[in-house]
Amino acid sequence: MLSLRLLRFARNDEHKNTMDDLKNKVIWITGASSGIGEALVHECAKQQAIIILSARRESELQRVVKQANLNDKNSFILPFDLTDTSKANDYAQQIISKFGKIDILINNGGQSQRSESIETSTATERTLFEINYFSAVNLSKAVLPYMLKSGAGKIVVISSIAGKFGFYLRSTYSAAKHALHGYFESLRLETEKKGLTVLMVCPGKIKTNVSLNAANGDGKSHNQMDASHENAMSAEACAQQIISGILTNKEEVFIGGKELLAVKIKRFFPNLFGKIIRKQSPY
Repeated sequence: MLSLRLLRFARNDEHKNTMDDLKNKVIWITGASSGIGEALVHECAKQQAIIILSARRESELQRVVKQANLNDKNSFILPFDLTDTSKANDYAQQIISKFGKIDILINNGGQSQRSESIETSTATERTLFEINYFSAVNLSKAVLPYMLKSGAGKIVVISSIAGKFGFYLRSTYSAAKHALHGYFESLRLETEKKGLTVLMVCPGKIKTNVSLNAANGDGKSHNQMDASHENAMSAEACAQQIISGILTNKEEVFIGGKELLAVKIKRFFPNLFGKIIRKQSPY
């Protein structure tokens, strides 16, 4: 009887504070110049959201704005490098000055890794943590005062299934993604009674340039497309599932193909997981 009551509570609680759409929501997306971030811009544009686009390359952000049929009234290009988010408060203030609010922050930008631990320099490891962990923390802390003042807001964090278990050639990347879960699951508990929500997104293999742009041990680009990503889920399909997670107020979503089974196998059958994961290709 108690288990049934808990199940009913979970089902009822899961969909509270759902949104009908994203119309006129001010949404800040990092890593918006390509891959999942670019796809998210298009999905948000379809729902008539107001979009702030951030990434390093301003010219690519301008391309995305044009292709998504956005304009100065419903978009704002805010370029910067995720390796340095020391001006996060200034960035947030620019958005507030222009649009008066920030409804949703999507911490999407990141960089993967393709190097063994012993070959990875400390400098590269610190850079990977700046990009994958500290940028999300710093930007989130920058928007928190405005969200708390309004009594509403959502922070979306694009993690990875690598945030649930380690894998070949991903030591620092996986560590940073693990850290995201610890931090933002704690932040969720601290702010949910104040009207804020946190969504953790764990993509598996998505067809983007993530492997091409992954860092080698010396910090240079891997510059190779992993075979496992060639026939993976499209960034567009991934973005649609992220938007669905936002609208239905999910706390965590897993997106991808059969590789997602590894998460459940590790949880319920850890010895079997160990045997399976050792047979997988790093690429």
